[in-house]
Amino acid sequence: MVAAVGVRIGWADVPSHVRAAVTEILGSPVVTATSQPGGFSPGTADRVRTAAGTAAFVKAVCPALNERSTELARQEARISAALPPHAPVPRYLGGYDDGDWVVLVLEDIEGRHPHTPWRADELGAAVRGLRHLATALTPSPVAGLPTARERMEDNFAGWDRVAADPPPDLDPWARTHVDELRAHAWWALTLLDGDTLCHCDVRADNMLFRPDGTVIFVDWPWGCTGPDWLDTVLLAENVIVYGGDPAPLLTGLEPRAATAIMAALAGYFVDRARQPPPPGIPTVRAFQRAQGDALLPWLHGRLTQ
Repeated sequence: MVAAVGVRIGWADVPSHVRAAVTEILGSPVVTATSQPGGFSPGTADRVRTAAGTAAFVKAVCPALNERSTELARQEARISAALPPHAPVPRYLGGYDDGDWVVLVLEDIEGRHPHTPWRADELGAAVRGLRHLATALTPSPVAGLPTARERMEDNFAGWDRVAADPPPDLDPWARTHVDELRAHAWWALTLLDGDTLCHCDVRADNMLFRPDGTVIFVDWPWGCTGPDWLDTVLLAENVIVYGGDPAPLLTGLEPRAATAIMAALAGYFVDRARQPPPPGIPTVRAFQRAQGDALLPWLHGRLTQ
């Protein structure tokens, strides 16, 4: 499976005035910085420690690296600053925005990503963590966010674009069932109403398991308001892709609804994978291609039962 890993700059590549802003937020200069894998932003993602012994997690990006990543960093800063302390998320320690560089300084979480292929015990902990997350974030504590329907409308139109201009290597089953897949994807949009703040990008590399087994959900640029089950279904997609049994995540959800969401996601990945890579993010298309390739056999089995 292709990992969700991009190409990053390091802490030493950040301008001195931006590093000085982090010093001001943390009250002491950074003396060590360890770059972290995962995610596609070309900006920094460093676990840092200051001369005073304070630990933090720092992200920094600017439009010269990738304009969209910078916009998302601003969105993540706004959401992270408003997340309640009882939610299973990193605490927001501060930020910096000079109109060019955007910096987030967050709690450094002692933890690790879940194993992939997914293990049953960790999947059970993830289900409990997602329930806790949805309860803590209902109603949404952040005003003015897009709805899940608004966030997903263009993404869920992927099969429409594929039908209009099929890629030459399109999966043969998808080619002959594209109208059915389009119908499922458009119906999926009607399911996305709700007042929960949803992460909307839940996957293994956006979760950390603490030593006590509890789960922390990190990286919040895509937050939107939607149904309290949306993040659980999105994690089921990750389990399908990386290996494991998604059934615990789909329990209680109407089977047709789960199928519709997966069909919509598959269309998004198939459509996006054929686009040129965005500036500074050369690996994302292979990642999207791998997810579409993994979802189509699952959908084939689901729709031919």
